[in-house]
Amino acid sequence: MYRLENHVRDYGWGAMTAIAELTGRDPSGRPEAELWIGAHPGSPSVVVHPPARQGRRLDELIAEAAEHHLGSYAASRFGRLPFLTKVLAAAAPLSLQVHPTEEQARAGYARERTVGLHPADPGSNYKDEHHKPEMLLALTDFVALCGFRQPREAAEDFHWLARSANMSMQAADEAGALATRLEAGDLTGVFADLLGGPAREVTGGVQQLVAAAPAAVAEAAAAASSLAEVPDLAGHYPGDPGVVISLLLNLVRLAPGQAIALPAGNVHAYLRGVGVEVMAASDNVLRGGLTPKHVDVAELLKTVDFRPLPIPYVEPEPAAGGTVVFRPGFAEFQLQRLDLDPGQAAPIEQHGPAIILCTEGAAEVHATGASEVLVQGESLFLPAEWSASAGEITATAVPADHSKTGLADGMAKAEGTTLFAVTLPPH
Repeated sequence: MYRLENHVRDYGWGAMTAIAELTGRDPSGRPEAELWIGAHPGSPSVVVHPPARQGRRLDELIAEAAEHHLGSYAASRFGRLPFLTKVLAAAAPLSLQVHPTEEQARAGYARERTVGLHPADPGSNYKDEHHKPEMLLALTDFVALCGFRQPREAAEDFHWLARSANMSMQAADEAGALATRLEAGDLTGVFADLLGGPAREVTGGVQQLVAAAPAAVAEAAAAASSLAEVPDLAGHYPGDPGVVISLLLNLVRLAPGQAIALPAGNVHAYLRGVGVEVMAASDNVLRGGLTPKHVDVAELLKTVDFRPLPIPYVEPEPAAGGTVVFRPGFAEFQLQRLDLDPGQAAPIEQHGPAIILCTEGAAEVHATGASEVLVQGESLFLPAEWSASAGEITATAVPADHSKTGLADGMAKAEGTTLFAVTLPPH
């Protein structure tokens, strides 16, 4: 077992205190957006125990003996720790974004390197050769945009905007025309035109619609719930076409413990809340609005899946010891949640390498010949071959020094322990 120290990413949309409270330290005074737990070279975790490996980067440790740490299956198929775990804390909306397929990522990465575009260049779309399917499990109430609604449902909101007394004639005409196109099923064309096409030349009508829609919604008591986030999005990104693109997407409100899966091609944006996010270990993101960063509309349109689909909830499956497992259907990971009463023990599923994260209370993780106590905010890496030789791995809730830790707003629950275990699905 390797105890880890993990890095925090400071992005402008991050929360000021949630990650600090989870990890039991003072806030930095900056927006803290993501706690990265894993071996991604962008912010790899560092081993703090055992002493013989102290200070070793996890990606370097794994590379020293890939088959031992990953297992023969993961070493041959992925050649790296295939998943990255994060605690994500959003106080403001993230960008509208989509992730490419594996084939698109490989081709795009090769193409950009061929023309001399470095992955760190702001105009680069492909930072690596991998896809990035992901899953988000809410720790607090969580709000997101996720995948396309049925076009006729979106058309109703644009018709509502067209009828609003607060809209200028040009903005109302634009809203009405977009509604008509959506009723005819032209979701792809509407999405592309709202972005201004490959040249990003947003028409005057769209500009007026984006400018007028927030006030129209804010001043109307009878606005549909699907319009509710428009004023807040405009407050963070005034004039951004993503404000009205949001109406094309499913608005998702997750309660703590609910999860959604985001495969390649799914346009999404996290708006606010704290959650555990697990993904394939990649940094490939193509943005489509609600951002000051690079938006490559032509490349974006190649990667978007325009099929209207229901909200992709991931339902928990019962597992041993009263725990549950979330299986999003991706080859790179599954997520087990263990909610333990004081003194309760439960087995931890492990198929290959695993990351264990404690988000509340404390637990002793143990197997034959080894054990580690984790308190809230702490994590472990379990190599594949170590677990194979140590037998069944279990976690037992134990008393914790609660003076070390606090809980972000909305995360409190009855006395007990919550652990998350990320590993490969059975193969």
